[in-house]
Amino acid sequence: MIIQWGSWLDYPDIGQISASRRRLGDLVRETPVWRWQGLDVNAIVGEETTVFLKLELFQHTGSFKPRGALSVMLDLAPSALQRGVTAVSAGNHAIAVAFSARLLGATAKVVMPKTANPFRVARCRAFGAEVELVDDVGLAFSRVQQIQAEEGRVFVHPFEGPLTALGTATVGLEFATQAPDLDAVLIPIGGGGLCAGMACAFKQMQPACQVFGVEPAGADTMHRSFQAGSPQAIDRVRTIADSLGAPYALPYSFEMCRTFVDELVLIDDLAMQQAMGLLYNSMKLAVEPAGAAATAALCGPLRARLRGKRVGVIVCGANIDLATFSAQAEVKRDAPCA
Repeated sequence: MIIQWGSWLDYPDIGQISASRRRLGDLVRETPVWRWQGLDVNAIVGEETTVFLKLELFQHTGSFKPRGALSVMLDLAPSALQRGVTAVSAGNHAIAVAFSARLLGATAKVVMPKTANPFRVARCRAFGAEVELVDDVGLAFSRVQQIQAEEGRVFVHPFEGPLTALGTATVGLEFATQAPDLDAVLIPIGGGGLCAGMACAFKQMQPACQVFGVEPAGADTMHRSFQAGSPQAIDRVRTIADSLGAPYALPYSFEMCRTFVDELVLIDDLAMQQAMGLLYNSMKLAVEPAGAAATAALCGPLRARLRGKRVGVIVCGANIDLATFSAQAEVKRDAPCA
């Protein structure tokens, strides 16, 4: 069964999302949900606020990305898998595609910007992927098109498309089951693939739950798209959260987010750095900036509105090396998100 939600797009129902989760099986982990308690977080959000963390940083490869990549690749014909896959990413998606290709017996060629963290490049190669480095993300997408044409590889998009959203919706399926009766859930937005799928699942399983999309102010593609009423692009990404640095929005993820997300919230880099410090000090979680984005929104712009509520927060990734984490995280502040 497909539910007709939008004017021209169809979205999966809970039966389809559940079937997707069964299909993924043991290829992905059901990541845990922890209730976040402690003097440090209580001092910021109030002890009357109940916070649940969905720890998708414990997923294979260190982020939620294998769910979408595997959802796409499991649907490929054997002949397509034999030709191999290609992808473009600053890190997490490229790692996930390399991991997924190895699981399924395919080859992967990924294109990454030269600014990509060497730690992430090394992880791609460790999973067996061939890595090409180019000057920026825009050139990376152009190079992937060449690879498709020259080698016949299948392009696995980092955030766009029904199968990608069907994979990321399994995060929402799990979270909504593990943490019932939430008043709000906070989801990071880059290209919108994670938020699209999770929001779709949450609005069907917990209709009263408010869904907040959290986006860096320096990569506010979805925010601009919401304002314009159509997918928009930005001329330059200006955020340390490179995993959320999509240079443009695309139709499917945009329409999914516009349909199921109640509100978008913008945060700056400092807020993410402070949230990284809070998660480390309080929970001993060393996350990348994108992984701290939802926490930054909870501790900052949404703090007063969500006080006394039951709130779900996704910690979506932790592909960061020690040196970069030490340079970025604000770990010594008494009130990191104040």
